[in-house]
Amino acid sequence: MASVFTRRVGAYIIDFFVVSAFMWIVSYLLSLVVNPADSYEIYHFFPYVVPVLIMVYFVLCEKLEGASVGKSLMYLKVVSNNGNYISWPQAIVRNLTKIYWIPIVFDWAVGKMLKTDRFLNTISKTTVIDELK
Repeated sequence: MASVFTRRVGAYIIDFFVVSAFMWIVSYLLSLVVNPADSYEIYHFFPYVVPVLIMVYFVLCEKLEGASVGKSLMYLKVVSNNGNYISWPQAIVRNLTKIYWIPIVFDWAVGKMLKTDRFLNTISKTTVIDELK
C-alpha cells in the first residue's frame, strides 16, 4: 500500500479536480447573472470565486465529514490531536494555505523543517490519520 504522504498527494490532486469542476460551474452561473451577453467574461470571475470555493469546500468537508472527497477516496481522515472531530476554527486554520493551491508547498516545507507534517496542522492541533489501520 502507498504511504500516507503519497495518498495525501493523490487526495490533493483529486480535490483539485473536484474544486475545479465546481469553480467552472459557479463562475459560469455568475457570468450569466452579471453579464449574460459576453460569455468570455467568465474568466474575470475566477480570482474571486476560486478562493471562496476552495475554503468552503475544504472547511465544510473536513468539519462535517472529517475528510474531503480526495481524502475519502484515499482512506484518510482529519482529526483533532485528541482524536475527536475537528472544530470550525481548526478546519479554517488548517486550510488557509489552500486558498490558491501554491502556498501549501510552503506550509509543507516549513512543517518539514520543524519536523512536523504541516505547519498549519501544528497550529490547528490536527492530524491526518490512515483509516486503513
